[in-house]
Amino acid sequence: MKEHQAGLGAKELCRKHGISDATFYKWRSKYGGMEVSDARRLKTLESENAKLKKMLAEQMMDVATLKEMLGKNF
Repeated sequence: MKEHQAGLGAKELCRKHGISDATFYKWRSKYGGMEVSDARRLKTLESENAKLKKMLAEQMMDVATLKEMLGKNF
């Protein structure tokens, strides 16, 4: 992003780093204006959020299974 802000065109940047134009513009919209530490923090939080969502889904499945088993027993 800093190279682009310094005046290097998007096409040249994409060619230099081997990424598509779409990837560049997606990254720019997501990370534009952020410092490296902010981007790392965002990535860490997104990863943690995904883990928590997975844990919640597993717990919900466990609860549903237990309710189903209790319903059959009574």
